[in-house]
Amino acid sequence: MNIEMEALKKNKTWELVDLFVGKRLVGCKWVYIVKYRADGTLERYKTRLVAKGYVQTYDMDYLKTFATVAKMNTFRILLSLATIITGIYNSSISKMHF
Repeated sequence: MNIEMEALKKNKTWELVDLFVGKRLVGCKWVYIVKYRADGTLERYKTRLVAKGYVQTYDMDYLKTFATVAKMNTFRILLSLATIITGIYNSSISKMHF
């Protein structure tokens, strides 16, 4: 746990600020995980510091949530479009040179 705290401090994961008037402080807790190898022997211990988001109330503690999520199909479509556009662009340039 101390190693994790040092890593969080070193990476400047957060900064201390004054609490806004009318807002509640969200607590945190440590989550401990034991990782095992395929043969069942102990590999390592992992710890994470997580926020207790379940104590928040919509419209009182937050107004909206945002999480970037990309589905694999969306990524494939964008990659295909980029390939098609690049191919059209490259073929038109090669025609101009010859």
